[in-house]
Amino acid sequence: MKLLGLLIFLVCLISGSAFAEEVVLPKGRGIDDFIAYFIAMGMVAAVATLAQSKVITTALEGIARNPSTSDKLFTPMILGLALIESLVIFTFVSVFMVK
Repeated sequence: MKLLGLLIFLVCLISGSAFAEEVVLPKGRGIDDFIAYFIAMGMVAAVATLAQSKVITTALEGIARNPSTSDKLFTPMILGLALIESLVIFTFVSVFMVK
């Protein structure tokens, strides 16, 4: 009985793509695409700011607890901040690559 139910479920799942039609998109880009990119830029900048503040806070708490680890924490912290910032830069560049 379970096998029959699974078979019916799979047939129903697959049959939707059999009757699907191809979507025809307009050739030009509308204002919606630009708005979506700028919203994405704002979201990425906000999340990156939160991530960077968390990285710096955690590193400074670690240094405050054990000051001798400042040399060991500084380089990975800067590397992490650079990687987080690179995501913002990639999003910023992609906004201006929209044609």
